[in-house]
Amino acid sequence: MESQRVTSYLFCAKRSLLTCCLVGLVTSNGWAGELPRESVLPLSLATKAAHATVDKCLADGYRVSVTVVDRGGNIRAVLRQDGAGTHTLESSRKKAYSSASLRQPTEKLAGLVAKMPALQGLQHMNEHMLLLAGGLPIVLGGEVVGGIGVGGAPGGHLDVACAQAGLNSIGAGSTQEADKSGQ
Repeated sequence: MESQRVTSYLFCAKRSLLTCCLVGLVTSNGWAGELPRESVLPLSLATKAAHATVDKCLADGYRVSVTVVDRGGNIRAVLRQDGAGTHTLESSRKKAYSSASLRQPTEKLAGLVAKMPALQGLQHMNEHMLLLAGGLPIVLGGEVVGGIGVGGAPGGHLDVACAQAGLNSIGAGSTQEADKSGQ
């Protein structure tokens, strides 16, 4: 008789536990629908863009470094050409971070800061910012998913041309698309 009560109790306990698990699964799907969804910059595209960038600069005779970051400024790829100055690693990283964070080309941001003294604080927002030409946001599917930065060419406009070659290699949108989307 006692063993029947224990068996009955265990059966009820298992059924209650199973019911709780099922209710938890059903209600957790409601929470998942509320989570934001973001596109991610795949490592394969980051490295492809980095290689295309250094290839373009090398073909033009410039020894540069390139850094590709995701939307959060986390490094996805870094390349430094033989003979590139040691400072180019840091400048490429900061340009990539700045363009991803502010979702604008760093050349445009530098121009805004020069024209509007009230925006001077942008360049001192944190130690990762560098508002010099050579950083471009990476726009895929109309969404900014990262940034690419180049340092080492003998002029910011040349850094930009190399970075644009990297974006072109992965089918990333132009900087004008980032400007229009305002992301």
